[in-house]
Formats: sequence, structure tokens, C-alpha cells
Amino acid sequence: MQILLTNLGLKCEKPLCLSSPSLKGSALSIKSVCVYCGSSNGVPGHYQKTARDVSTALAKHKLEIVYGGGHVGLMGIVADSALAVGARVIGIIPEHIRAQEVQHTGLTELKVVPDMHTRKRMMVERSDAFVVLPGGLGTLDEAFEIITWKKLKLHSKPIIIFNDHGYWDPLLALIEHTVGEGFAVKKDTALYTVVTTIDEMFAVLTAGAGASAALRTERM
Repeated sequence: MQILLTNLGLKCEKPLCLSSPSLKGSALSIKSVCVYCGSSNGVPGHYQKTARDVSTALAKHKLEIVYGGGHVGLMGIVADSALAVGARVIGIIPEHIRAQEVQHTGLTELKVVPDMHTRKRMMVERSDAFVVLPGGLGTLDEAFEIITWKKLKLHSKPIIIFNDHGYWDPLLALIEHTVGEGFAVKKDTALYTVVTTIDEMFAVLTAGAGASAALRTERM
């Protein structure tokens, strides 16, 4: 595993990429997918199975997995499942979380960054699309931020909410409530796509391939 310390008194290995790679002529030009998910252990087994199945499917399509760098909860399952079939897995973790010894030690690459904001920005820069699996407050934070950044036209990458066993139903209802009360507009619900199967997920990834504009990272 390659561990890179970023902005922690050590020189970064290279500047952050500000554009998304593309495979011209391929049905799926996306090369990397960021997976947001929970880090809690002890969640119902069907969420664990979905995390395993989604990650394995992405890895078998030779997609690089970008995630939060932990080895616990669904995060650990996502990383281990992709690694098991030979995919590249990039973890991005803040130093204060790494210090708690929750980082995954078997990744292709582990980037250690100084703070949460740098972590989230780098995850966006390294990814061509985003899949939101079940998770807690941290996952909610990441999901709303990536959706908001898309609304603000800081990126145009596909965002997929994987609604496993109706987990995200209350969240989706809340968003509809904000629309109904006038705090959001109906077209905001088109910023993301809700799926319930892996086939639906790949349909979104294929449709959204190559659509990304240059990132406006200086505004994130």
C-alpha cells in the first residue's frame, strides 16, 4: 500500500487533477467511482450484502474505487470486496481519524490529509461519479454536499442514491417536503438519481459517462 501525506509538512506526490478522465469509444467511459457509506459495525446484514455486491460489481467493470479510507463498517466491506477482485482502491482519510487507527492498511493507495474538507474535495477530484450507500450523519453530510456542489455548477458528475431496502425513503421524502414548502425547486430532484438495483446503477453510469465539465475546485 502506498501512503501519501498531503499538506502535513510533506510534499504532495503531484498536483490534484482538475478534470475527469475518459475512455473514448467505450460504453462506460467512467474510470473511477466514489462510494459514500457508513462506518458503523453491527448494521443489518442486507446492507452489508448490498455494499459487497455493489463494490464487487464496480470492481469487475475495472472501475477504481475512491472512498473514505476506513476498514470498519460498510466502508471496510466496500474496500475489501473491490480489492478481492483486483480493483484499485483509493482511500482518503484525515490525519485525526487515521490517528484513531481506523484506516485500512491494505489499500492500493491511502492519502492522509489534514482535515475533513480537504478529504471531501479530494474525493470529488479523484472521482467521475458518486454512489451513496446507506450510512449515518457523515454519509448524509457527504451526500448533501456533493448534490449542493452540483446545483452550484461546481461539477456535473452523476450522483446515484442507492436506496437499499427503502433506507433512503425518509430522506427522499424530506427533500420532496423542502420542494413542497418552497425551499427548493422541483428540478433539484434531478441532480441525483435513485436506484434500487445494480443494473439501474450501471444504466446511470453509462448514461452519465463523459458528461462531466471541469471541476471548479477553487470554489469548493
